Amino acid sequence: MTNDSSAGFTRRALLQAFAATALVAAPTYSNAAGFLRGGGDIRRIKMYSGRTGERMDTIYWIEGKYVPEAVKEINYFMRDWRTDGSISMDLRTIDIMAAAHNMLDASEPYMLLSGYRSPQTNAMLRSRSRRVAKNSLHMKGQAADLRLTSRSVGQIAKAAAACRGGGVGKYSGSNFVHMDCGVVRTWGR
Repeated sequence: MTNDSSAGFTRRALLQAFAATALVAAPTYSNAAGFLRGGGDIRRIKMYSGRTGERMDTIYWIEGKYVPEAVKEINYFMRDWRTDGSISMDLRTIDIMAAAHNMLDASEPYMLLSGYRSPQTNAMLRSRSRRVAKNSLHMKGQAADLRLTSRSVGQIAKAAAACRGGGVGKYSGSNFVHMDCGVVRTWGR
């Protein structure tokens, strides 16, 4: 017969400690349930850039904590490739991206079309297209334009919208989905 309290811990005390830790580690987003649905205890993001040829596959969240080295890697990867400028990306956007990817059960990485955009790049893109916002959330590090070859724009947008964490735009003609951590809204076809 074994004694559950032989090491100074009872099973009940251990479970109570775990429950208290789980509550403290829970994200404090207003729509946390949406993020947690696809987030998990380990959050991973996989992307590649056709512009730079770079690839990344990193675990950036482990049991309630962001991994600083991984966050730095994400910030650099999502830089404005035209100016080589980077910014601290809003981690809520990364969480939406990761949760949507998990819900899609996709093994391929996202193709990152646009992450951070410098004001200069945004102005240049805006001069070429009416669809580029003057005060784009890309300039604040709060948005990403993404594509998966194995999933349709509609499937990706549906998964991102299920997170209820921000804006989701469908750009079927250009074959990408915009995800941001701004106001919850959807647009496009």
